[in-house]
Amino acid sequence: MELFKKPNIDFIGLRWVPIGCSVVVLTLSLASMALKGFNYSIEFTGGTLLQISFPPDSKVQVDGVRKALESEDLKTEIQSVEGGRPTFILREQATDDAAATAFANKALESLKKAFPSLEPTLDRKDVIGPVVGKDLRTRTVWAIVLSLFGILVYVAYRFENPIWSLAGVVALFHDVIGVSGLFSFLGLQMDLLIVTALLTIAGYSISDTIVVFDRMREKLRTDRTHDLRTLIDSSINETLSRTIITVLTVQIVSLTILFFGGPVLHNFALAMVVGNLLGTYSSIAVAAPLVYEYQLRFGGKRSQHAPAAETATGVKEGRRRR
Repeated sequence: MELFKKPNIDFIGLRWVPIGCSVVVLTLSLASMALKGFNYSIEFTGGTLLQISFPPDSKVQVDGVRKALESEDLKTEIQSVEGGRPTFILREQATDDAAATAFANKALESLKKAFPSLEPTLDRKDVIGPVVGKDLRTRTVWAIVLSLFGILVYVAYRFENPIWSLAGVVALFHDVIGVSGLFSFLGLQMDLLIVTALLTIAGYSISDTIVVFDRMREKLRTDRTHDLRTLIDSSINETLSRTIITVLTVQIVSLTILFFGGPVLHNFALAMVVGNLLGTYSSIAVAAPLVYEYQLRFGGKRSQHAPAAETATGVKEGRRRR
């Protein structure tokens, strides 16, 4: 299946437009992360999580729960959970058992007072201490760093040139920072589910990049009649339909979750939608052009012609024949 019949887009000629846009995205994202920071969930900061439910036939809404709690000076984060009966998750910064118990009792009393004909029940109470939250935050950072390092090593080994690997990881960094910056700017909650989304985005993004790099490597080894710019452009154009079809299959699922998955999965789906768009964009318009730019500036004269396969892939054909 092909969406485009022999596209001929000059990606390399236009490379500075997407690269410039990427620089803007990274700058704004890093600025937001530095100035505003993140709205961390209690998994990272420590706190108390309560899950309170009402009878199935009740019509309790989030606004009603919020008003009931605020009437007793309980200003807490409230999240509705879709299911067979009205269920709500309350988050508070209380980090010890005594404070958590007091918060749970006061919340239940407030709801019983506001809804006397109903009987709210406490289904779940989790308390995460500040030390555990800090440890989880540290582990999360290490998980992302080690994932990117693993991808760096894998791509460098597969394509026998660290420049290709660095270009792929720069594209991944662009995607992860872009989504993180969006969450920071909008003040959306950063929790373990979003970290999962970021790592998933990195996986999809490097998969698209490797497809483009594979076609580039194949052409550089076999085509001795065209220059490097033409070969990279044709590689991106030939894999364009495959790349877009792949991301569309993921986007259909992500958009379905975004609009119909409920509030619990909303932020995860938003991260996937934006991340997949950035990942596809970076694979096409950032990673491959960065390889070309390096070869143009540091690859020597051979980087301008088809024999540049030796320079671009780091593998000498003579050595392969031996």
